Amino acid sequence: MDEEFQPSGRHPRHILNEIKWRGLGLDRTEVEILHRGAPHDRIRVLGSDMELGRSFFRLGETEIPYHRIMRIKYENKTVFQRLETVKGV
Repeated sequence: MDEEFQPSGRHPRHILNEIKWRGLGLDRTEVEILHRGAPHDRIRVLGSDMELGRSFFRLGETEIPYHRIMRIKYENKTVFQRLETVKGV
């Protein structure tokens, strides 16, 4: 793809839906999710492993709210990153 993807929305759900409906390939999308108990409290999945819903997305049988998405990368370029609060401040 010659043209760089520039999302028109700022919410993770809008960005993922835009990638899906424009046919850009959720399989080229990496999503970092807050997952307590995982190493560094994060897991990374391909967008194609997610089933997008209105308020939640599904990973297998698990429903996860969109606010748990910390970063979205499309073709290794960050297109969404949530600001993190500093712990202990």
